[in-house]
Amino acid sequence: MVTLNDYTAIVGEEVVGQLYRLAEALGPRRFIHINSTRSGGGVAEILSRAVPLLNQLGLDTVWEVLQGDPDFFDVTKSFHNALQGQDVRVPQSLLDHYKEINRENARKFTWEADFVLVHDPQPAWLINEMRSQAKHWIWRCHIDVSRPNIKVWKFLQEIVSQYDASVFSMAQFAQNLPHPQYLIRPSIDPLSEKNRDLTPEEIQKVLDRLGIERDKPIILQVSRFDSFKDPLGVIQAFRMVRKHTPCKLVLAGGEATDDPEGPRTLAEVMEAAQGEPDIQVLLLPPDGHHEVNALQRAADIILQKSTREGFGLTVTEAMWKGKPVIGSAVGGIVLQLRDYSTGFLVNSPEGCAFRIRYLLHRPEMAKRMGKLAQEFVRQHFLITRTLRDYLTLLSLLENPGSQLIEL
Repeated sequence: MVTLNDYTAIVGEEVVGQLYRLAEALGPRRFIHINSTRSGGGVAEILSRAVPLLNQLGLDTVWEVLQGDPDFFDVTKSFHNALQGQDVRVPQSLLDHYKEINRENARKFTWEADFVLVHDPQPAWLINEMRSQAKHWIWRCHIDVSRPNIKVWKFLQEIVSQYDASVFSMAQFAQNLPHPQYLIRPSIDPLSEKNRDLTPEEIQKVLDRLGIERDKPIILQVSRFDSFKDPLGVIQAFRMVRKHTPCKLVLAGGEATDDPEGPRTLAEVMEAAQGEPDIQVLLLPPDGHHEVNALQRAADIILQKSTREGFGLTVTEAMWKGKPVIGSAVGGIVLQLRDYSTGFLVNSPEGCAFRIRYLLHRPEMAKRMGKLAQEFVRQHFLITRTLRDYLTLLSLLENPGSQLIEL
């Protein structure tokens, strides 16, 4: 079992010690997290690692998962797409179904808590049924809501306005709400199976099992098969590169239980890659963290060519492994990639192809970029910083108007 003290070698004694002092100042509290899936996607990954560590700090922390049927996840996927700007219309019957599923789940939850942190739109309606069961309600939005569909946002805005606070990943995502809004950027756990150090033998064993040869430079994108991740744009960029430079493309991803559109996107990717021996499409299981780790460490260049992105933890993971990363200049990716420093930002398949060729012909620059990226993650995007932010948020809610947290 990983303990907080195990992170000392990575972030230093001062950082870990501050977490204990923040938790002591807060005192014993009950802290509930609620989302809509136990596996698949960045939210589940963060919670699976953060909840045990919060318990080690003395907070009675519980992770609940909302249960829903296919119609429920169809409507919440529509919410997700609409918040990221798509023109989506949700009929009243599905909105009513969304509310009813939340009511059914509310009947199953019997806890009382000091703080409830609700992740994304799926469980947001719970506050209407359970307001009295917690002192403080916080809504955490992991989605790029910089330009939401107005009709869908107005529906959700009425719900979210009942919360005591909201949390977003970027200032650009903040909305017109009647309560305090906070910024907490996502993070990765450097000691998780997806991010721990691997030996060359471990990496090669995974490549052999997946049938990936290292006879050419490997270009990799790891993402759920979601149209917003633009896997078809990645294939387009790869084909431009391959005209001039030998390389191979690996598109690796999994499915999330709360994303019903994944199979359709995967089918489109498989069709686009058909007949291309240098393109490999891998559908990994939700617990395929070891495989993702090995693929990222084996890759020469890692992409994240999203069209919209709340944050992009796959960018953080790649940077932590010292890899040069090329990402779209959207959402939280711009918080991580600094042009010519920790990575490259692009705006089109053509720009992506240009930067791939640029790095393939400059291996020393790619190596230097990877080192800068890894240190940037150490300073800003590790789980110890998220724990600190959560503890600070809870302290501020317990002491409204306070400008100082005494340690």
